[in-house]
Amino acid sequence: MSDANRGVVYMGPGKVEVQSIAFPELALGRRKCEHGVILKVITTNICGSDQHMVRGRTTAPEGLVLGHEITGEVIECGRDVEFLAVGDIVSVPFNIACGRCRNCKEGRTGICLNVNPSRPGAAYGYVDMGGWVGGQTEYVMVPYADFNLLKFPDRDAAMAKIQDLTLLSDIFPTGFHGCVSAGVGPGSTVYIGGAGPVGLAAAASAHLLGAACVIVGDMIDARLEQAASFGCETVDLRQDTPMADMLEAITGDREVDCAVDAVGFEARCHGHNHGHEQPATVLNACMDITRAGGQIGIPGLYVTEDPGAESDAARHGNLSMRFGLGWAKSHSFHTGQCPVMKYHRQLMQAILFDKVQLAKAVNVQVISLDEAPQGYAAFDGGAARKFVIDPHGSVAA
Repeated sequence: MSDANRGVVYMGPGKVEVQSIAFPELALGRRKCEHGVILKVITTNICGSDQHMVRGRTTAPEGLVLGHEITGEVIECGRDVEFLAVGDIVSVPFNIACGRCRNCKEGRTGICLNVNPSRPGAAYGYVDMGGWVGGQTEYVMVPYADFNLLKFPDRDAAMAKIQDLTLLSDIFPTGFHGCVSAGVGPGSTVYIGGAGPVGLAAAASAHLLGAACVIVGDMIDARLEQAASFGCETVDLRQDTPMADMLEAITGDREVDCAVDAVGFEARCHGHNHGHEQPATVLNACMDITRAGGQIGIPGLYVTEDPGAESDAARHGNLSMRFGLGWAKSHSFHTGQCPVMKYHRQLMQAILFDKVQLAKAVNVQVISLDEAPQGYAAFDGGAARKFVIDPHGSVAA
C-alpha cells in the first residue's frame, strides 16, 4: 500500500485546493491510538457546513483539511479494536465521541466531553471542533472505532447503495433529527425552511415519519423543483406574500404542526429584500407559522463567532430573535449537533430495505477528488445537488 495521501484544504475565503497531505497514523499527539482505525475513503461529501468555512464566515485557519462526512474501508486496526476488521465498510458519524464520558453514556454523542479541549463536541475537519484532520481525503484516521463506526452488514449490498449510505454520516441523520425534535409524526403538517441538502433530507425524513403534508421554502428555483420532485409542496420565499397566506393556499390552514430550520445563520430576508442577510429570519418565520404548542427543530448551524456578519451583534452570535412570540405560543426548540449514532443504524436499514431513496431526493452527484474545488464553487452558487467525492474511483468502478 502506498503511503501517499491527498486532501481538500481550506486556503482562505473562497479558496480550496487539493494538496498532498500526511498519511494518517494511529496516533493522538505523541501516544499510540490503539482504539482507532485507518480508513481508505470510499466516499466523502461536501456539506453546507463546510461551505460556511470556505466562504470565510468562521474563524477556520488556513491549511485546515476539510471534510466530516466519511464512508470508508478499514485498512488498519489498532490493538484495542475488537469488533471491526480489515475489509469492513463503515459509515463514520461526523461527531467524534469517546463512548466513555457522561454525555456519550446518555447518547449525547454530539457533545462528547473528552474529544475537544475547548468545548463539548468534536468533528473531523471543522473549525473549533478539536483540531481533527478532515476526511475529504484518500485516507483518514478514526478514533474510538468500536464505539463510533457503523459497519455495513454486506459489502456488495453496501456498494450497490453507496450513494444513499454515504449520507448516513451527517445529512440523513441530521435531517431526521430535525424532524424528530420538531415532533413530526403520522398526519403532521410540516414546514421546512431551506431546500439545501439538509433541508431535502429533512423533507424525505418527514415523509418517512408519516407526515401528511411537507412544505419546503427556499429562494432558488432549482432547489424548489428538487423538493417538488419527491412529493413536497413548495413556497418561494422571494415573494412578498405573507407565509401564512402561502400555507393557507396549500393546506387551508395558516399554521403548521411542526417546523424545521435547515438554513442556519446565513439566512436571508424573505420577500423583495431577499439579498439582505438577516440571521434570525428562519427562526422567526418558524415561530410565526407554527401552531401554539408546536415544536421547532433547528438542525441548521448557528455559530458563536461570524466574522463575515453584517452587524456587530451577529458577528458574536447575537440574533434578533422574537423569542417572546415563541414563549407566548408555548413553543419547544431543539438545537445543536445531531447525535448521529442515535439514528444511523435504523436509517441504514431504511435504505437497505428500500423505504427511502435519499440520494435521489437530495440529487447526489459523484465527483472525483480533483473536482472538489469545482464542486465547492457550484454548491456555493446554489446548485440543487449533493456533491459526493469519490477519491479512489470506487463508486465509478
